[in-house]
Amino acid sequence: MNIDPTVGTGARIRSVLFISKMDCPSEENLIRMALGKVDGVEALSFDLDNRLLTIDHHGNPATLLDVLGPLRLGAQLRESAELKGAAGVTRSFFASTLSIPKMDCPSEENMIRMALSDIGVIDSLEFDLGKRQLRVKHSGEAQPIVDKLLPLGLGTNLLESKPLNGREQLVADPAGDASEARTLRMLLAINAVMFVIEMTWGVIAQSTGLVADSLDMFADAAVYGLALYAVGRAAALKTRAAHLAGWLQMILAIGALAEVVRRAVFGSEPESSLMMGVGAIALIANVACLVLIAKKRDRGAHMKASYIFSANDVIANLGVIIAGALVTWTASPYPDLIVGTIIAAIVLSGARRILALK
Repeated sequence: MNIDPTVGTGARIRSVLFISKMDCPSEENLIRMALGKVDGVEALSFDLDNRLLTIDHHGNPATLLDVLGPLRLGAQLRESAELKGAAGVTRSFFASTLSIPKMDCPSEENMIRMALSDIGVIDSLEFDLGKRQLRVKHSGEAQPIVDKLLPLGLGTNLLESKPLNGREQLVADPAGDASEARTLRMLLAINAVMFVIEMTWGVIAQSTGLVADSLDMFADAAVYGLALYAVGRAAALKTRAAHLAGWLQMILAIGALAEVVRRAVFGSEPESSLMMGVGAIALIANVACLVLIAKKRDRGAHMKASYIFSANDVIANLGVIIAGALVTWTASPYPDLIVGTIIAAIVLSGARRILALK
C-alpha cells in the first residue's frame, strides 16, 4: 500500500481501493449508496474487471474503509495521494446527451450497453426511448463514445455535453436493479418457452409466419439472456457472447427467409386453425410480458423500452392471427408468406446490428 505521508485532511485526495468481492453491478450500487453518505467524496470510478475503485475525495482515506467495512466486500486501500498541480487535477465528469434516432426497443439498448462496456470512462447510462436519447455520465471527451456507437448504424449524434457535479454519480437504486433483474429473468423464460412452442407448431402447421414469429421470440430471449449473462463479465466475453447470439440469430432468420422462398416456389398449405391457435397462445404470453413490465415502466426508460418492445411483439402476434384468418378466407398461402417475410427481415436486421458490436 502506497500512502503519501503529506496527505492532509483538507487536501483533495485520490485513493485507489482493491475490493476483492466486487464483481458485478449489484456490489457497485451498494458501494455507491454507502459512499453517497460520506461528506467530501467527489467522484467514483469503478473497474469491475480488476476489482478496483478510484475515489477522489477530501479527508482521511481510513474513513472510506470504515464505511465500506460493514459491506464485507474485502475493501483494501492500495494507494492514496494528494492531487497536486497538473497531475492532481480531479478528472472532469460530464453528462452527455446523444440522439439515437433508430433506438426504439431493448434490443438496441442492450447492443449499446455492449458496445460501450469496454470504455472505462463511463459511469452510467440513462436511456429515454420516447425521445430516442441516451444520457451518459462519463469522464473525458464524449467523442470516443460516439465513435463506438456509429458502427451500429443507429444514427448517433451528440446533442450536448456539460460538466457534471461529482456527487451526482453516487445516486443508485440497488433494490430497483434487483427487481428489474427478476423481471428480465421471467421475460427470458417466457420468450424461450414460446420460441420452442412456436417453432414446433410452425413446422407442423407449415406456417412461415409462426416460424418467423418464433425467431422473434428467440431474438427477445437472446437479448434478455445476454443482458443477464453480461453482468460482471469481462468486456471480451461480453462481445463474444453477443456475436454468438447474433450469428445464431442471423442463421435462423436466413433459414426462415429460405423457407418462405421454398414454399412460395413449391407451394404450401398452411393450417390456418393451428396458426391462429398458436398465435393466440403467443399473444397471451406477450400480454403477460406487458403486465409484468407495466408495473415497472414508470421506474425508468429501460423498463419503458421493454414495455414498448413487448407491445410490438403483441402486434406481430396479431399479424400471425390475421394472416391465419386471411389464409382461410382467401384459400391462399400468400398472407402467411408475407407475414413470415416481414418478421424474418426484422430479426435479420437485429442480428446485423448485434454483429456490428466491437
